[in-house]
Amino acid sequence: MFNDLGILELVTLVVLAVLVFGPDKLPKVIQDVSRFVRKVKDFSESAKADIRTELGPEFKDFEFEDLNPKTFLRKQLEGNEDFKELKELRGSFDLKKEMNEVADAVHGRETETPSVPAAVNGSPDLLKKQDKPGTGERPPYDSDAT
Repeated sequence: MFNDLGILELVTLVVLAVLVFGPDKLPKVIQDVSRFVRKVKDFSESAKADIRTELGPEFKDFEFEDLNPKTFLRKQLEGNEDFKELKELRGSFDLKKEMNEVADAVHGRETETPSVPAAVNGSPDLLKKQDKPGTGERPPYDSDAT
């Protein structure tokens, strides 16, 4: 909960607590707050234990942290083969290199190693400079551009 609390914030909280409660009442307030936090934690643990016993033995490995959507998705996708391929693809993708290659293609400069194949599934190479159509010829129609 307080993982990102810096030293300046802690000093500010201590000074504020001394100003609000005074140095004579501050130890009593700290004890009351720590007692309250301990009671809330104990209540939370007992509620978790009650829920686990009510769910039964088939949910013996149930963890409440699994209810976090991020954790749930990560756990479900870990064994999936497509997820492994996606991780590999994500690791091999260099956005800066790709952007430089596109900028070079737009400006007409040649790149050393083209990363896009000439034709993928019959689609034209968009990075290759297109020849101008003849006088009676219509320019190619791009359905994605309209």
